[in-house]
Amino acid sequence: MINVVRARWVLPIEPWQVVHDGAVAFDDDGILAVGPAQDVLADYPEATVETFDNHALMPGMVNAHTHAAMTLLRGYGDDLPLMSWLNDRIWPTESRWVDPGFVADGTRLAAAEMLAGGVTCFSDMYFFPQAAIEVAQRYGIRIMSGQVVVDGRTTYARDAAEHIEKGLAVIETHKNTPRVHFALAPHAPYTVSDDVFGQLVELCERLDVPMHTHVHETQAEVEQGLDEYGVRPLARLDRLGVVGPRLIAAHAVHLTDDEIALLGRRGAALVHCPVSNLKLASGIARLTQWLGAGIRAGLGTDGAASNNRLDVFGDMRVAAMLAKGTSGDAAAVAAPVALHLATMGSAAAMGLDQQIGSLSRGKSVDMIAVDLSGFELAPIYDVGSHLVNSAGRENVTDVWVDGNRCKRDGELTRDDPSELAALARSWQQRIG
Repeated sequence: MINVVRARWVLPIEPWQVVHDGAVAFDDDGILAVGPAQDVLADYPEATVETFDNHALMPGMVNAHTHAAMTLLRGYGDDLPLMSWLNDRIWPTESRWVDPGFVADGTRLAAAEMLAGGVTCFSDMYFFPQAAIEVAQRYGIRIMSGQVVVDGRTTYARDAAEHIEKGLAVIETHKNTPRVHFALAPHAPYTVSDDVFGQLVELCERLDVPMHTHVHETQAEVEQGLDEYGVRPLARLDRLGVVGPRLIAAHAVHLTDDEIALLGRRGAALVHCPVSNLKLASGIARLTQWLGAGIRAGLGTDGAASNNRLDVFGDMRVAAMLAKGTSGDAAAVAAPVALHLATMGSAAAMGLDQQIGSLSRGKSVDMIAVDLSGFELAPIYDVGSHLVNSAGRENVTDVWVDGNRCKRDGELTRDDPSELAALARSWQQRIG
């Protein structure tokens, strides 16, 4: 069956354009056509048509860096810098509570929050990834499952070798599962040894998957790398063969001009997490310089424990404002660039841009409808600017992932908000 969704505005994102009275035609295999409604309807006269008179239709938001299960720790370690937050609050709590049940329930809350807010794909990095994948399948949301590796013992595995072994087993189990993609995810240079990084480089090549890790998130991390290895962490990773097209480096706040140029030359991807970086006082990443160097740049929320929202609309606006404020250029990261960053840019950073990120013929039907009819959003002179600077996740009414409806008329199709709230309260009572 062929479906057509017609809207007041359609924004394919790439190429950048706004189609007034536009439409998207699709079937079970993906998008068939995008363009003016009269043309699409003429080409598919027998299609089932749904019309959104006051909406913008655009690709789903892509959250290129998060830790979904940590939604259960939302607000648990506020007002602390990163290393105090990790050492004093997060890691001790995780050692007590993280198990498959924690990951399943935390990911359930995260998936609901993200879908409700227009996120159709997320890149996850957490323990017990099997549980997260199962939840993603239940909700229909697209996931890049990062197989976490650290040198030490966690509740998930005894050491790096067991982390790798378990991760490879998850990949083998779900290699043909729809809407599931993979990365190997060493936590950070300060938690993973040279030997393990070297092994992961080889595995990424053999499995044809990216490597997702935290890099240069804080100045303290950089100084620790200098003290322990005699070089900055990125230089160490480059020496180990990590810095290349497979690298997805989250945060990347503290980079020199030479390091930014190196990442651009090597084809690496960076994920900007502006709200988390601000909240943990980690600093402000140099997004305009990234883009100027030709770096594949995406946008991530980080986990709800350090944001505290899985709100890509909100992070997109903050990213654009920070770029303007830090550069002194009001035109920096204009609306088309910001929207690209949150959709096609994130998809490209994750290596998924041939499948998602834009409304294009042959791609998956991962898209959202944003209601712009409210008086608080009026008047509308530039719909692209409105989506970045005026609208928010609360304006998302409908969400499709892989052609399946995950939110309809403002309501999630696969969960009950009252059950989600009760689930969160039960964990709050346990964790205390």
